[in-house]
Amino acid sequence: MLIMKKICIVEDEKNIAEAIQLNLEMEGYEVKVFHHGGQAKSYFEGHFYFDLVILDVMLPEVSGLELCQLIRKKSTVPILFLSAKGTTADRVAGLKFGANDYLPKPFDLEEMLLKVSILTQSSMVTSPNKSERISIGEMTVDLTTFEVKNKDAQVVYLLSKKEADLLELFTQNVNRVISRDEILDKVWGTDQFPTSRTIDNYILVFRRLFESDPRNPEHFHSIRGVGYKFT
Repeated sequence: MLIMKKICIVEDEKNIAEAIQLNLEMEGYEVKVFHHGGQAKSYFEGHFYFDLVILDVMLPEVSGLELCQLIRKKSTVPILFLSAKGTTADRVAGLKFGANDYLPKPFDLEEMLLKVSILTQSSMVTSPNKSERISIGEMTVDLTTFEVKNKDAQVVYLLSKKEADLLELFTQNVNRVISRDEILDKVWGTDQFPTSRTIDNYILVFRRLFESDPRNPEHFHSIRGVGYKFT
């Protein structure tokens, strides 16, 4: 399974934003666009599960630098700055605020797409190679056959497709807190409407399977008010 990468663009020049969006969508990315810094800030304060954020520096109400600071308080997501201010001092300032890269305007679309590809590689979530297996505690999981085997190589459980997808997401994001919104979006998609309780039920299954003491989990941790972390 290849999970579509989600990119957020915050750019007040609509023609530039539309050109970037069109090219990113042609490359297979899912894109959300804001033309106003204040709108982006309100959204980021409530939802955040992007794989890359492209920020213009100069925006109405809330600047890209302020948005960058807000994002860094809650996420290590890659950030690419776009700006007409392309001096060395401007680039250094952007990087100091927490950006990963800086692209001065006007820019070449091919260069922008290359930077996007590089920046999103670090958080790429794909299925393991078919020859790979995942070990969790004393259990081994084969995401090709969906089999869960104990230490004696006996099959003790067959995962459903959704269980396999969710487990894959966790194992590709070890030690990272994943919000419920991100889990629902990446595993169930935007065309299905499960509740957060649905995820809780899956976690209970995983704890019964993989934890020696499900009430005191070592691998599947609940992060109150946010989501889950797999260790």
